[in-house]
Amino acid sequence: MKKVIVKAPALSRSGYGEQTRFALRALRQREDILDLHLINIPWGKSGHIIERTEEHQWLESLMTKHNIHIGAGGTYDASLQVTIPNEWEPLAPVNIGFTAGVETTKVAPEWIVKGNQMNRIFVVSNHSKNIYETSTCDVTNETEEVIKNYSIQVPINVTNYAIRKSDPVPLEGFELDFDTNFLCVSQWGPRKNLEQTVRRFVEEFQHEEVGLILKTNTMSDSVIDRRGTEMRLKGLLHEFPERKCKLYLLHGTISDGNLAWLYNHKKILALINIAHGEGFGLPLFEAACNGMPLITIAWSGQADFIYAPNKNGKMRPLVAKVDYTLQPIQPQAVWPGVLQADSMWAFPDGNSYCRQLREVYKNPARFKAQAKKLQKHILANFSKEDMYAEVINAFWPEDVWGPLDKASEYVDLEGWLENLDTEVHD
Repeated sequence: MKKVIVKAPALSRSGYGEQTRFALRALRQREDILDLHLINIPWGKSGHIIERTEEHQWLESLMTKHNIHIGAGGTYDASLQVTIPNEWEPLAPVNIGFTAGVETTKVAPEWIVKGNQMNRIFVVSNHSKNIYETSTCDVTNETEEVIKNYSIQVPINVTNYAIRKSDPVPLEGFELDFDTNFLCVSQWGPRKNLEQTVRRFVEEFQHEEVGLILKTNTMSDSVIDRRGTEMRLKGLLHEFPERKCKLYLLHGTISDGNLAWLYNHKKILALINIAHGEGFGLPLFEAACNGMPLITIAWSGQADFIYAPNKNGKMRPLVAKVDYTLQPIQPQAVWPGVLQADSMWAFPDGNSYCRQLREVYKNPARFKAQAKKLQKHILANFSKEDMYAEVINAFWPEDVWGPLDKASEYVDLEGWLENLDTEVHD
């Protein structure tokens, strides 16, 4: 039994929070050989999960175990640290850093230096792996010697997300005025490109009865954040006082079931994402798992799951593909140590975006059929069993701990219970 400390934002409502819970669910499949403990850390100003689910109670039990273990002077055999590489540190003989990845064309020098302090790195997409492995920097070692073209020296594993589907749960009191609508699920920040998303949408449909549901926030799910987000949206829409199209702002916490309801809503044609880049693109993936058409670029993290083979075996993106060019990131988007000023990301072409909006609007059946093909591909290639096994196999260092014992057969308990044929007796 190996004692493993996981340092991560396990209770955060954020992308890193979702990534943490995915990793923990995977490792939980091998609690016969892994004794999991948890240090819960915050992620920015994001909100926290408060629902008292079985998983929430399990996470709290891992935190309690850690406090007791450390209080008794205990140590760990391995660490898994789910956060940006700047925050990775050696915590055990075996250390693994797990980052949401890279949305640009270059990682910061700090990521390379910190990454080489780990025994292995996990990323969520092949885009992140490729950029991480090809990035270099000049560093000065302890003897003041400058090392040119310093690069990552440890193995990098790609661990995609597993299928994400929930039973649809209607949003109470939420009604759509028009029969034709689009959906965007994205935080409002420089990388997500929401200003162009909204402005060009309104320009395209301002004289038509078409809606855009915008599930967003700026930093948190607070009332203050909602008011600030409303003001930003009103500032954009002020340019179109005579518009007929309508925007709906969804702010705050909604459940996975609520999102599934939106992804499967008969009046919503597609999910829009024209962000400058994604580490993976979780809302895109969730929508694709539900068979919803996607309007997006074919670059960065989403390339891992939007491509599927055609009849000739050639991989092609099954989305309404928006053209883009790679250009230097905007000065206001630079984040020292994370988003490099000398890196680039995608700039979606506004005219191409509008053309794809119009194409989906005019031919919804064609794009729905395309989305069903993509859904079939994802359901066949991103199963929980396969994705969890990839995490566990990559996590276990055979050169240190020896061969990984064969696991007991994986059981998707939640799915098993849902499909169980039962009778109710008084």
